[in-house]
Amino acid sequence: MFQCFYPDIWLDSTYEIDFEKMRKDGIDALIFDIDNTLVPHGAPADDRAIALFRRLHGLGFSMMLLSNNKEPRVKMFCDAVEGAAYIYKAGKPGRKGYEKAMELMNSTRETTVFIGDQLFTDVWGAKRCGIYSILVKPIDKKEEIQIVLKRYLEKIVLFFYQRHIKNKNKYVKIK
Repeated sequence: MFQCFYPDIWLDSTYEIDFEKMRKDGIDALIFDIDNTLVPHGAPADDRAIALFRRLHGLGFSMMLLSNNKEPRVKMFCDAVEGAAYIYKAGKPGRKGYEKAMELMNSTRETTVFIGDQLFTDVWGAKRCGIYSILVKPIDKKEEIQIVLKRYLEKIVLFFYQRHIKNKNKYVKIK
């Protein structure tokens, strides 16, 4: 029923992903949401994000920031990290932004992974395009009201996701 919203993996943080293994497994392109995926909502790139992008650039990944935010916010973040490009006002969960990101990175659905913190924009959009999706726990609990309201609906979907994955023995537990 809710499977179109189910991520392929659900983790605590972007910063715990085994990107080295991903690269060995043939993934060469990463698409990231920014707010509450890499930094708290509205925050500039911090040392941890800068170090992550430097590491990923060194591993040879193509990287794209895909955000529904306006250009000044997305550009500010992108300018601070190494090796990434960006698409602003992406219209997630629409397919167009994801497809444009893959086109710009010269990647395919099979070699691209999306990382984000929201089911109804980030994950759903990636799933609609056939891109492997990683849902991460939001970094900051303080969010805009429209996102807070969506989080209540996400809890329902994630309840069923946990039951679904438990039955398949693939559940990645959030601490």
